[in-house]
Amino acid sequence: MPALQTPLPDHYAALGLHRRCTADQIRTAYRLLAKQHHPDLNGGSAESLAQTQALNAAHEVLGDPERRAAHDRERASAETSNRPVRSARIQKNLAQDVLLRLDDLVRGTRLEVRVQDPANPDGPETYLLEVPPHTAPGARFRIPREGHFQGGLVTVRVKARPDPRFKVRGADLRCDLRISTDRASKGGSETVRGLLGTLRVAIPPGIGRGEEVEIPGEGLPKAHGGRGSLKVRIDYRPDIRITRTSSTRRNG
Repeated sequence: MPALQTPLPDHYAALGLHRRCTADQIRTAYRLLAKQHHPDLNGGSAESLAQTQALNAAHEVLGDPERRAAHDRERASAETSNRPVRSARIQKNLAQDVLLRLDDLVRGTRLEVRVQDPANPDGPETYLLEVPPHTAPGARFRIPREGHFQGGLVTVRVKARPDPRFKVRGADLRCDLRISTDRASKGGSETVRGLLGTLRVAIPPGIGRGEEVEIPGEGLPKAHGGRGSLKVRIDYRPDIRITRTSSTRRNG
């Protein structure tokens, strides 16, 4: 009967570190954990003794660049030999939607894209995505992946986040503005809050309830340049006065 093979220790896991950690991180983790698990502080328990031995072994190996490199090679070889054979092609391309504030689409913003792929032996991937000013909803950004999945892409599609002030219709925005009956009758100027600040709205005389006043260029960016319109729906309450009459009808 063949002898059982002793599992290769994972010194990185013993210190709670990733295999790409620095020498300073190794020293810091070892000092903290060695103090925390020292047998004298844990009643001399067998568990704390075993933990201390594992920490010491990890520090001895990972603290030496040559022994660390040899350990990395051994673990990589063991992982390769134990890795199941996959007949299917590895999927390198990923896609994700992100909701942006309406003003971020106009002003531009910076996003951190973090990929946690269990198939990546290098661990999490982190990328910075610059969304330029005047980005239209639906725009796609393709980020080249690095390391193990080099050659793949992370495609990020930006969409407009719902906003309580506006309704989005393509590149156009709609909002409501309540005015007085006097303003509706005589017309004039009112203010409304736009995406980037206060805007003036010209109210034509005799405007009806539910009619819209359009402010060009104050909507969302368009895919081929320019911006849509802000359409302001007018609302008011007509004056209704009810009085009692004094006249009565008498029979002759």
